[in-house]
Order: sequence, then structure tokens, then C-alpha cells
Amino acid sequence: MKKASKGSGGKSSASKSRTASYPQRPKPAPRKKKSTAKAASRQSPTRRTSKGKRKSQRSSGMLTPIVNWGGAIALWCLLLGGLFLGYFAYTLPDISGIGVIEKRPSMVLQTADGIRYSTYGDLYGDMLPIEDIPENIKQAVLATEDSHFYDHFGLNPVSLVRAAWRNYEAGRVVQGGSTITQQLAKNLFLTPERTLGRKIRETLLAFWLEAEYSKDEILALYLNRVYFGSGTYGIDAATRKYFSKPAPEMTMAEAAMLAGLLKAPSYYAPTRNLERAQDRASVVLNRMVVEDYLTPEEAEKIRSNPAVLVNASQDFRNVRYFADWVVSEVQAYIGRTTKDLVITTTLDLEMQADAERAIEARLKAEGTAMDVSQGAFVAMSPTGAVKAMIGGRTYSESVYNRATVARRQPGSVFKTVVYLAGFENGLAPDDIFNDSPVNIDGWQPNNYTNKYNGAMTLREAFARSINTVAVKVTEQVGRDKVAGMAKNLGLTGNFPLHPSISLGTYEVSLLEMTAAHAVIANGGTTVLPYGVLQIREKDGPVLYQRQTSGQGKIITAATINKMQDVMSATIQWGTGKAANPGFAAAGKTGTTQDYRDAWFIGFTPDLVAGVWFGNDDGSATKRVNGSNLPAITWKDFITHSETSHAVAFNQLEEKKSTDSIWDRIVNAFSNRNSASQSSGGAPVSDDLKIPEKKDSFDYLEKQRQMP
Repeated sequence: MKKASKGSGGKSSASKSRTASYPQRPKPAPRKKKSTAKAASRQSPTRRTSKGKRKSQRSSGMLTPIVNWGGAIALWCLLLGGLFLGYFAYTLPDISGIGVIEKRPSMVLQTADGIRYSTYGDLYGDMLPIEDIPENIKQAVLATEDSHFYDHFGLNPVSLVRAAWRNYEAGRVVQGGSTITQQLAKNLFLTPERTLGRKIRETLLAFWLEAEYSKDEILALYLNRVYFGSGTYGIDAATRKYFSKPAPEMTMAEAAMLAGLLKAPSYYAPTRNLERAQDRASVVLNRMVVEDYLTPEEAEKIRSNPAVLVNASQDFRNVRYFADWVVSEVQAYIGRTTKDLVITTTLDLEMQADAERAIEARLKAEGTAMDVSQGAFVAMSPTGAVKAMIGGRTYSESVYNRATVARRQPGSVFKTVVYLAGFENGLAPDDIFNDSPVNIDGWQPNNYTNKYNGAMTLREAFARSINTVAVKVTEQVGRDKVAGMAKNLGLTGNFPLHPSISLGTYEVSLLEMTAAHAVIANGGTTVLPYGVLQIREKDGPVLYQRQTSGQGKIITAATINKMQDVMSATIQWGTGKAANPGFAAAGKTGTTQDYRDAWFIGFTPDLVAGVWFGNDDGSATKRVNGSNLPAITWKDFITHSETSHAVAFNQLEEKKSTDSIWDRIVNAFSNRNSASQSSGGAPVSDDLKIPEKKDSFDYLEKQRQMP
């Protein structure tokens, strides 16, 4: 504003002269003083008639202090308000590093053929300038988040009032009134807490952003930084995550889905519920029609062909159990790092889907009736490459991994370890043991059926999961040999040399137990289960590359052949016959006391899989045992995932016995007694006696009837 010239404020000489030429007015003559009585008589009526005037004067006199106090209060309010805003302005976060992204290192997990299925940390894509951001996503976001973005100054009072009224009517927060600028301020500088102080800082930062940047720059910053769920920030990361393409290639349907995520990224995430995400995208399209970005016909055409995820037909709800396990192993491979990583893994998505379906099918069909609430599953190659992993029924309800972390009693599945120790120490499938009561220092184990069957081969004892024979094998070869075999197979933990070691009373994990059976499947070589094939920096060098396994042989081929023999019998006609897939397979059932744990672990020439069912609190189920739910689940999975369908295992050629069963019983007894006496080895069990033919009729009849 121009200031007034100095001359304009003074009087002119002409005006002075005019004032000086006026004649002087004569002073009036002084009035005579009246008497006191007359004055009094005349003053009284005058006071009475001027009463209202004096009252008005008194009223205005009373208002003067009020006005003065009001002004003072207003002044103090302005002063305090200024101090209040000054405090929040002073405590604003540092805004000098607006172009610097502070984020957690990201890890992207993918299959061997490059399909990405899980991310950890903060995943950002390319930072796109406004001209490279597609119009469809800009319009979709503006229509739903801030339709007056190009008209306001960072704050939209109308939206705030409307949101406040709707929230008041609903009795809860159902609508926000924040502009895109306010959201950007919050995303860049503030925490998500809902407090008055945070809202004031957000508003001040929004004003600052509007003053420092153009509208296009603010919109570009917002779209490159906003959270789209699943650990992804910015539209480029989101389109690559959900649609496997860069942002400039997104379609209108995909843009509508991404814009719909902004309201609640986790709730509307298409990876969690694709139909819900598509419904939300439809709402976005409606808003775009209202804002004249689309015609109703265009919106309807897009709505009829909604966006879908890459490989969305396969719902890998529980893949995070495997992913969590892999991520926990990364530091052991490369140490600590702050780099973004791409991890290539052993996971087979089709097998993972088969495992999820098989577990859920059994729990859905039998869970309530049989009082069983949880299941776990592991599948791996015979060399230990984990192909599928289920750590529980639903990851979203429980992240506790029952396949890798939980340790449960394996029950009769542990008999695999017992028999391996026995076969390594000279026993054979055709050796005869007596199924009869056992008493070791007062410990008297029973069979599952509480019945005893007399003399039988180790093949039958294993296939029928006879407890007494497993105990006798352990006592004959030595408990220390059984514990040593467990450790050689990779089972961790403490294995006290108690007689009950033979019945699987010590806790193991499903992953470890499945890997132990993989040793039998691969011919006797050590197995260390693994899920990582390669680790590399994003757009950088390879940090780790898995080499061909160099593990050594720990079990002889002869022992492996014997073990595959008895385990095949388990599936063909023993306790695991419900798992029989119709091609070469071997396995073992396991059930713990009171049906608290039920297991089945088995293998084909190409694949090893383990199943567990039970309850997290260790409560008893209603007769869930290894022969029913686990065996059925294993068969369901293996018939879908095993592709070779080999007719037999590759075994060393052995001379087949032509003796009758009775001759084998007598010869086995005679040979073992003579061997024991000549070598000073472990004595034959006292209760193992050559049965009379008449006492063995039932046994021989059962052998003839077995398929």
C-alpha cells in the first residue's frame, strides 16, 4: 500500500487566511445568580424528568467495564492461542529430509521359477514423476480421497464439518475429513496416533507443504509414498506386488482396486479377500462417475471385468508359515544386513495348495466331531528341500508354527528310529520276537489294543505298531544306540535313556521328524531341511547360492532296504493302510496317550511328507490316531502331488527265502541264540521261546490271510 505524501496531512495558507478574516463573536453577558429557594424549586422537576437519561448514562457506565474485560479476555485468548500454535510449530518434526525415505530393509520371497509370494519389511517401487503416473490412478484417488484437492489450501473445512457430523450420527469414526495434503503430512512426518496435538501438527505441516510445493508435486509425493497393504508403499510397488507389472501399465480396473485399498489397506487387501477388494473397487468407480471422470456406461464395463491378482486362483492363505521359517534362517546364511533382498526358495506353490486343502478338508469334516482343532504338515524332497509347510489351520488366527516350533511326543512314529538302530545292529525284518507282556523295573507298557499276539516277525511288529516288541528291540540293541540313532538322524533335544524312549515319549518337531524319514527315502544320507536356494541384493550381487548337498552317509544301504521293507508293509496291510496311494510308498503311524497327538510320516521315491493333528493345549481328542486323520490326509496330498507313481523302491538285490514261515521261526531262533552265545552279544529276551506248532496256529493263519 502506498504511503500518503507528507503535504497532504497539513493545512494550506489559504485556509489560515480565511480563518483569520472571520469576525470575532462577542462574549455573552454573565447571568445573575438566582436565590437558593427558587433554584431548588426549579431543579426538582428537572431531575424528575431527566431520570431516564441518567439511568441510560448509568447503564452505559456499567457496560464499559464489561467491554474492557471482554477485550482483555480476547487479547489473552489471542496471546495464548498464538503461544499454543507456536509451541506446536516449534515441536514439528524435521522437514528438511522430505525426499529421504526411511524404511526397513525388504525381503521378497519367490519360487524357483520367479513367482513372488511373500514380502517382509517396507517394499518401495520406483519413484515416479507426476507425468509418468497414469491418469486413471490419479483420477481414482482424487475421486475417493479428495475431490477438491486442486481447490483448497491444504485444509477442507466443508469436508471436516461433514465428517464430524457423520461421525457424530454414527457414534464412532466412520469418515475422515483429511485432505490428500494432510494425509501426506501424516505419512511423511507423523505417527498414526489419534490425538489433538497430532491433528494440529498435521494441519500446520499441510499448510507448509501447500506453500512449498505445487499441487502436482504434492499428488506425486502422495502416490509414491502412500501405503497399499502387504508391506508395499507407492503405486509402483503396489502394481508389481498385486499385478506383476510396473505402474504405467495398470488398467482402469486395477487403478480402481488400488485406490480402494487406501481406506483400509489390510481389510481390503486382495491377497486376503479378492471379492471384497473388487466390491470396494466398484465403489471407487461409482465415485468416479459422480466426479465426471467416467460415464456410467464406462464404469459398468470396467465393473464387469474386475481386476484379479496374478495366480489369484490359488489362495495361499498359510504360505506365511513357510515364509516366516525361511526369513528366520536368512541371518544364518549371510549375517545381518540393511540391504533389500530377493530370496529364491524351495517352495512349490501347487504342493502348498494341495497341503492346505488336505489339512482343511479333514479339520472341516472331522474337527468338531473328534475334538481336534489344529493340524500341521511338511513336505520335502528326499534331500531335504521343503516343498510345502502348514504350521496351523489359519495363519491370520495364529502365527504359531506347529511344524517347526511346536515340540510334541511322536508316539509310535519314533519306532522308525528304534528299528533303524536294530537293523544297523544285525536284526532283520524276518527275525521273530514274542509279543508278550514286558516289565522293566515296574514299567509295564501295553499294546494299543491291550492284547498280545505271541511270536511274530519284526515286519509284522512294525506294521502293526506293537509296543512290546519295540521295547524288546530297544533293550536288546541298547537304549544308547537308539538315542544315538536319533541324534544321527537330526533329532534335537534330550533323550534320557529311560525304557520308554522306544515308544516316543520325548518331544520332537514335525520338521525334524519328517527330515529323519527323508534319510530312509534317500538311501541313508544325512538330511538338513532347507528352504533357501539363493539370496541376492535387489538389483545387486548374489550373497548366497546353495550348492549340491555334500552330507555324508550315515546308514548303510542294507539297513535302508530293511527299513523300507517294514515301512512298506505298514502302508500295504498295517496300521497305515488308509494312506495307501496305490503305488510305491512307505510310512509309519503314531499316536500318543489319550489321543493327544496323531502322526503319519511317509515317503515315496520322490517325496517325503509328515502330518500331525492335535490341540494346542495338549487336551485329548476323540480317538484321533495315526491310522485315521493323518493317514487319510497324507494320502490325499500324495496322490495329488506325487507324479512318478513308481511301482517299487530301488533296493539292493537280496536272495529271497524259500523256507516256510515255520522253518523261518525255528531258524531265526536257533541262529540268533548261537550268534549271541558265540559273540558274547546281548542275550535273547527270556520271553522269546520257540512256540509249539499248536500254539502258533493263530499266528500262521494271520500271515496267510495278510495281503
